[in-house]
Amino acid sequence: MKRLMLSGPGELHWEEVREPELTGADQALVRPVALATCDIDPAVLRGAFPLPGPYPFGHEGVAEVVAVGEEVRTVAVGDHVIVPFQISCGSCGPCLRGRTGNCASHPPLSTFGLGALGGLNWGGLWAELALIPHADAMLVRLPAGVDPVAVASASDNIPDAYRSVAPQLADNPAAEVLVIGGPAAPSIGLYAAGLAVALGSARAVYLDTDPARLEIARKLGAEAIEAEHDARVGRFPITVEAAGGAEALRAAIGATAFDGWCTSVSVQLTDVALPVFQMYSRCCTFHTGRAHARPAIPAVLDLVAAGRFDPSLVTTVTTDWDDAVEALLTTPMKLVAVR
Repeated sequence: MKRLMLSGPGELHWEEVREPELTGADQALVRPVALATCDIDPAVLRGAFPLPGPYPFGHEGVAEVVAVGEEVRTVAVGDHVIVPFQISCGSCGPCLRGRTGNCASHPPLSTFGLGALGGLNWGGLWAELALIPHADAMLVRLPAGVDPVAVASASDNIPDAYRSVAPQLADNPAAEVLVIGGPAAPSIGLYAAGLAVALGSARAVYLDTDPARLEIARKLGAEAIEAEHDARVGRFPITVEAAGGAEALRAAIGATAFDGWCTSVSVQLTDVALPVFQMYSRCCTFHTGRAHARPAIPAVLDLVAAGRFDPSLVTTVTTDWDDAVEALLTTPMKLVAVR
């Protein structure tokens, strides 16, 4: 079969490898049908993120189940499923607590398609077939009527955005939300703004300087403001930093209200000095780190199925599988390839 390999910045190629086979009763084989780029992928392809190749590419997508082990009960051949990007067994202590990104049954950071960072043995999802361990614990069936192309990023980026606003709005219904958008985690910031609207925020503000991203935010129902990240927009009970860099992170913390919650969804590659005394004085809760994707996926799909959230608005390029390499190398914000 063919799988897509990233050789280095700006270098992708298809290679022939042996088809995976079921080796365990809890496994499934899937055929990816709609594959998305993560916000990290364009940066990797531009050489701006330190994740050198070679490695099997891709970790976001919807797939069709083509075979299951004898113990698999929750999915069947022919089902369309979201494949979470993190490997999780569903039965260890962290998994049972919803911390599926830190599954204790496998080496830390085990994921599809992130090279040495996630373990090379899992492979990537940009392939003709993929082997899924712990199929009952990992795979999530698509609700009827949900377009696989629309939710191709439900493996990672959409749940990442969900964790930045959903628990906070559940604790503080209708609270106002500020998203500081930008180039570091562009789609995650936009998904966060759209999800804040879908989840009932009384005011969801999206701050950015990029006209294209601002227009997407408006289509998602957010109040889009063209301004630098340090613009004086007041303080919000819930803030999300997706721009990247120390200044944007400190601006998001500075815009967080008393007893507020600030989440950074960008990856800070260098240490950042934080205004800890301000945070202490305002009882600011700050969270950063990888999202635990699997527990959030069903809730995300329910919002899409109910017509309350349309993640397809964030997709900037859709391409056929055969044209994927050429399209990927142009590094669009959010690309979805369809088979």
